[in-house]
Amino acid sequence: MHKKFIPLLLLTTTYLFSSETFDEIKFEGLTQISRDVALETLNHKNKNQYNNEEVNEDIKNFFEFGYFDNIWVTNKNNILSYHFEEKPFIAKLEMTGYKNRADELKALFSSMGIKKGNMYTENKLKKARKVLLLTLEAEGYINSTVETEIININDTSIQVKFHVNKGDEITITKITYKGAKALSAGDFEAVIGNKEADCCFTWFFGRNDGEMNFEQLEYDSHRIKDLYLQNGYLDVQVTAAFSKIDFNTNTATIEYTIVEGEQYKVNDTIIYVDETILTADTLYPKLKLEKNDIFNIKEIRRDQNFIKTEVSNKGYAFTQVKYNIRPDKATNTVDVIYNVRAGEKVYINDVIISGNTRTLDRVIRRDVYLAPKDLFNLTDLKDSKNALQRKGYFESVDIKQKRVSANKMDLIVDVVEAPTGNLIFGGGYGSYDGWMLNVAVNDKNIFGSGLNLGFKIDYSSKSTSYNISLANPAINDSEYSGNMNIHKDESVITNSDTTIGDKTTKKDGFGMGIGKAIDRHTRVGVNYGYDKENVSYKIDTASNTNYTTSAITPYINFNNTDDYYIPRSGIKAGTSLKYAGVGGESKYMLSSTYFKYFHSLENLTSYDIIFRYKNRLKILEDNGLIPAGTTFYLGGPSSLRGYSSYAFQPENDKTDPYTRSFTNAIELSFPLIPSAKMRWELFYDYGMIGETSFNKIKRSGAGAAISWYSPVGPLQFIFSRALDSESGDKTSNFEFSLGSQF
Repeated sequence: MHKKFIPLLLLTTTYLFSSETFDEIKFEGLTQISRDVALETLNHKNKNQYNNEEVNEDIKNFFEFGYFDNIWVTNKNNILSYHFEEKPFIAKLEMTGYKNRADELKALFSSMGIKKGNMYTENKLKKARKVLLLTLEAEGYINSTVETEIININDTSIQVKFHVNKGDEITITKITYKGAKALSAGDFEAVIGNKEADCCFTWFFGRNDGEMNFEQLEYDSHRIKDLYLQNGYLDVQVTAAFSKIDFNTNTATIEYTIVEGEQYKVNDTIIYVDETILTADTLYPKLKLEKNDIFNIKEIRRDQNFIKTEVSNKGYAFTQVKYNIRPDKATNTVDVIYNVRAGEKVYINDVIISGNTRTLDRVIRRDVYLAPKDLFNLTDLKDSKNALQRKGYFESVDIKQKRVSANKMDLIVDVVEAPTGNLIFGGGYGSYDGWMLNVAVNDKNIFGSGLNLGFKIDYSSKSTSYNISLANPAINDSEYSGNMNIHKDESVITNSDTTIGDKTTKKDGFGMGIGKAIDRHTRVGVNYGYDKENVSYKIDTASNTNYTTSAITPYINFNNTDDYYIPRSGIKAGTSLKYAGVGGESKYMLSSTYFKYFHSLENLTSYDIIFRYKNRLKILEDNGLIPAGTTFYLGGPSSLRGYSSYAFQPENDKTDPYTRSFTNAIELSFPLIPSAKMRWELFYDYGMIGETSFNKIKRSGAGAAISWYSPVGPLQFIFSRALDSESGDKTSNFEFSLGSQF
C-alpha cells in the first residue's frame, strides 16, 4: 500500500526561511497537470521571493487536486523546487466470482466509476465497492461480500482486483394479483421482470427460476398497468409490489393490489395538423387504432410515431406529436387527440463522415440518401442507416442530427470499421464430406473502395473447388453493379444406384453479370455463365458424358434488412430464371425463388430473441437436354438439418433427376456472447423433393445450433435430430458448416 501524508505533517518537514529569494522554479515528478497550471497555483508566481506561509498554502492547493501522495519543497542554489509523488494509475482491473464477459465487465466498471487509466485513490475504491454491492443487491443477491486486492505493478501503476462472493439468491415462490379479473397471471408473467418460480425443471429453457431482481421490482407494477392500458382499462390502479422475504429459507412472496375499472373503446380520433403540410384525411386510414376498437396505449404510441414520420418526411425534422386522451365515463369511450407541432422546414447543411479509417468517404456517401441542400426526410435517414449496416463494412453505424440553425442541420455519419479482409486457413469435419480444408483470401471492401475481391480453395474427400471473383456494387458510384468470376470444381457424390456407381463431376468455366438498382431495396440484373462439364460414373463408364452449358440468368432481389451480420428486422427475397440454351448442348430452365423474414421479439420478451423464417422453391424444366447429374438434392446444413448432405437423391440422376424442391426453416435465435457475435438457435426444418411433384419425399428435422460470425466467416455447429426418418434414411446428429448464413 502507498503511504498517505496529510498537509499538516508535511508542513513540519518543510525547512524554509521567511523572505527567501529564488531565481528559478522547478516542478519535479509532475505529470498530471501542466507547468502553466502549476505556476498559476502558486501564491508567489509574480515575484522572486516567498515566505513559509505562502509555500504552505501552495502545498495545500496542490493536494486539493487529489493527484498526489506526497509533496515537499527545497531551495538549492537559488532554485526553488517543488517535488511530487503522484498517486499510482490503475493499469489492470479484474473481477472474480461475478460477471466474466468482457462487455458486461466494461459496463459494470463504468457504472462503478472506475476504469483503466484512472488515478487510484482509496475513496474511489470505496465508492466502486459500494456501487458493486448495491448492484448485487438489486439483482437479488443478499449478504454478498466484496473484497479488494491491490497489486503493485511498478512505481506508477497498480492492479485492482475485486473478489466477489455473491451470497444467496432470493427465490420467488408465489405472486398474487389481488383484484385481477380481466387479465390472468399468465398475461402478467409475459411482461414482468420478476416471475414466480416454476414447480420443477427451472433450469430448462422456457422455465422460470424465480430469481428475485430488486432493480426490476419497482418497474413491474408499471408494466402491469401498461398491460391493462393495452387492453382498454384506462382507470386501472396498480399498487407497488409488496414483497415479503423469509431470510431463513431465502424465499419471497409478492403481492400486487389491482383496481381494474371499466374497459374503454375508442369513440373518435382527431388529428390537429397544419393542413398546408399534410391533410389529416390522408393519415386517418393508416392509423392502427380505429373507431370502436378497444383502447390500446401501445397502438397509440405506434400511431404517434407514424404521424411524426409522415410529417417529418415533408422536411419538418423537429416535429413534435403529443397525444391527449379524453375519456367519457358515462359511455366508457375515449377520444384520442393528436396535436402536431411541425416547426420549420429543415434542409441538410452538410453530411459529415467520421470514424472511417479505411472506407472512402464516397463509398459511404452513396448509401446516404440525404445530401447537402436536400429537404430533411426521416424515412431517408432510417433507410440510410440500414443500408450502411447491410454492407458488412462496419461494426456499427450512427447518424446524428446536429442543428445548425432553425432551418438547417448537419448529419454526422459516425461509423466503426469492421474487418472486411480475411486470410483464411482453416478446416473442419463433416459427416458427409469428411475432413475439409479451406484456404481463402477475400476482401469485400478492398482498399476501402467497396470492391469485393476473392480467391478461394475448398478441399474435402468429396469435392475440390477453386474460385476467383471480383464484384463492384456501384460502378463509378452509379446505380449499376458488375461481377465476374472464374471457377473450377470437382465433386464426388455417392450414388444410391450401385449398378451405376459414384458420380464424379468436373466443371470449369467463367461467369459475368451486370445489375441495376431500381430503388434502395431492389436490384435487377442478368448473369451469363459458360461451363465445360464432364460427368463420369465409376461403374457405368459407358454413360460418361461431356457437356457445355451456356446460360443466361435474369434475376431480381429485394433486401430491406437492418444489418449484414445479424438482421433483426426486414426481408430478403429474390427470384431468378436460368435459361441454358444460348449455345452449348445443355437445354433447360432452372427457376429458383427464396424468401427470408427476420423479426425481433425484444419488445415482447424484453430479451434479444430473433424470429427467422426462410424458404426456397426450385423447379427444373427440360427444354431438350438436362445434363446427366443435373438434379436437386435434399439433406444437410443448407437444406434439411437432421439428415446427411445429399441424403435424398434420385435413383438414377441420368434419366430421372429430381426437378422439384421446396425447403423451409423456422428459427429462434438467442444471444450467447454478443461481443463476439456468437448466438445459439433452436430450429425446425421441413423439406420436400421429387421428380415431377414436390411431395415424393417429405421429411423434417429439428435441433439447436451455435453460430459464430468469426473473422474467417460464419461458422455453425449444428446438433440435430431427424423427426420422421424412415428405414434406410441417412440421418445426422451433428454437422459443421463454414460460410453459410441463415
